[in-house]
Amino acid sequence: MKRELLLFICFSILIMLAPQIFAGGYLMNVLVFVGINTMLAIALNLLLGYAGQISLGHAGFFGLGAYISGILSTSYSLNPWIAMPVAAIVVGCLAGIIGFPVLKLKGHYLAMATLGLGIIIFIVFNETVELTGGPSGLSSIPNLNIAGISFDSDVKNYYLIWGFTLAVMLFSINLANSRVGRALRAVHDSEVAAQVLGVNSRILKVQIFALSAVISSLAGSLYAHTMTFLSPASFGFNFSIELLTMVVIGGLGSIYGSFLGAALLTLLPEFLRGANDYDIIIYGALLMIMVMFMPGGLVRGIPTLFFKLFKQKGETDNA
Repeated sequence: MKRELLLFICFSILIMLAPQIFAGGYLMNVLVFVGINTMLAIALNLLLGYAGQISLGHAGFFGLGAYISGILSTSYSLNPWIAMPVAAIVVGCLAGIIGFPVLKLKGHYLAMATLGLGIIIFIVFNETVELTGGPSGLSSIPNLNIAGISFDSDVKNYYLIWGFTLAVMLFSINLANSRVGRALRAVHDSEVAAQVLGVNSRILKVQIFALSAVISSLAGSLYAHTMTFLSPASFGFNFSIELLTMVVIGGLGSIYGSFLGAALLTLLPEFLRGANDYDIIIYGALLMIMVMFMPGGLVRGIPTLFFKLFKQKGETDNA
């Protein structure tokens, strides 16, 4: 545990120093999105990587958090700092209610059920024009502010988003190393065996589903008050698939893997913009290569790759 705490402190210091290296410019804005996507990837990883329950509808929870917070702070003039926890509570309760019947399903049936949930939420965003603005979107969402300091610049938003992201990471690391985390891994390996050992797998799955939705809602609220504009297109099926890809590429059952996957899939499209019409081909090929040669994800594949390289170098030197 001390080793993990030291690792987290070193990681936090690097994150906090990043604006000094990438001060200003478009990249700072991209790093803000890396933080939001890291929160979302951690939320999904707790459900999929630790509990073994797949979800293809997490973009819906992300969107609900964004829209509820955005609507409360614009249409009802509620303080954004109050709107955010209200949105999280509403989304968490909704996920808990839905989780009881949905999490009885397994495998591709569960995937299809959560996919349907995400599509329903997306349709609601599009059709409730009077409330959400429909396809035209919801605008004029206020920025967050503390003691008169408004988070209205990329650097300020960076520290705001990553402050929340680091808090979520620390919470998730502690959860993964707790009794609850061990119970989640037991459910992931064998639900029947976990029940024999006294784990109430049904309640535990609903709880982690609700917690995952709450974290996604928090990320959505931060997204809304950072972008100050929302459109249903940002919360569609494609984004749910992208989140799933982040978790798998980064590494299932790893909090730092969630960061690696989110960072790669957020930054890679930006670096490939100069490739013109070949960017999608390069993007797909890189992902395919990583899945083939790093089946455990980046968090396990990178150390293994370095170990092999050093081992080969040592054998060459000895020869």
